[in-house]
Parts: sequence; C-alpha cells; structure tokens
Amino acid sequence: MKGLFIFSDGMEDNEALSTRALLVRAGFEIDSATINHNLIVETSYKQKVICDLHMDEVDFKNYDFLLIPGGPYVNHIIDDEKVIKNAILAFNEAEKVIGAICAAPRFLGRLGLLEGKEFTAYPGSEKEVKNSLYFVDKKSIICGNIVTARSAGTVIDFVYNLIVRLKNEAAANELLDRILYR
Repeated sequence: MKGLFIFSDGMEDNEALSTRALLVRAGFEIDSATINHNLIVETSYKQKVICDLHMDEVDFKNYDFLLIPGGPYVNHIIDDEKVIKNAILAFNEAEKVIGAICAAPRFLGRLGLLEGKEFTAYPGSEKEVKNSLYFVDKKSIICGNIVTARSAGTVIDFVYNLIVRLKNEAAANELLDRILYR
C-alpha cells in the first residue's frame, strides 16, 4: 500500500517524520509531497526535509491513503489553503483513508468531513467542528475512513490505528513488537 504525506513549512517534526518512519518500517510506501515552491520543507523545530514531489505533480489515483501532520503552519494557512483541502476531498470521495493529527483535523472540519463523526485533535481545534463527537481524552480515533490523533505525543497510537485501518490489528501489533513498544 502506498500513502501520500503532505508536508509544509512549519509542520510538527514528530508528527510528520516519526509517523512516516514508523509506517515505512511497517511495510508501507510513503511519498512526501509539498505545497511549498521548492522541495525543501523546514519543520517547526527547524529541521530541513527534502520532499519527493510537489503537490502539482501528484496523481491521487496512485495512492491508497493520505496523511496530514499538524503544527503551527495549520493556523497560518487554513483559511486560504486549497491544495490540501482538494486532496482531502479527493481521497474522501474515493473512500480512501485519511489520517490527520494534532491541528490537521481542522482541515477536515472546515470541509464538513467530521460532522457526525468521532474524532480527536489538539485541544482547541475542535471549536470549528460542528455536529461531531470530540474526545479530548482519546489519543487516536478511527471513524470510518478517517483516523485522527491528538498531538505529537500520540504518534505511536496514530500509526497503530492507521495500520489497523489499512491492514489489520495483527500487523499493527507486529510493529509495536518490532519497536519494543510493549
């Protein structure tokens, strides 16, 4: 299975890089694509990351799932950002899995994709989402084709639920065993 991870300047380091590393370790192929003008992304803690593609080079049909990290960038771009929102809508319409962590579920909320659904996110992010069930105490939630997680501290739970949703619980447990998590 192949995933598309959208990277942007200001993304949270752990949510992006650890999630990607753990999913690759679990046998997934992950392409990173950026909305930036060049392929180099600077994380919120100033790490430089070279992405595989620009978003305008991406064909959504080539991917089984979409991932969006949180971070301070969400607050800066959420009102005007169309590329990420269009990707979310395309994956949702195709009934593909969408993973969003920390502040990133706000994109889904703005698009109405969390209405009637259970989700978690960074505290305060839920204020824009109407008619949904927000769980501040849950680390990660699977609800239909959407997997959400609360913050950088819940990356392992996020990855676990992504693997459960994309493969199965046995594959998710195998990853936890391989990284000596339990």
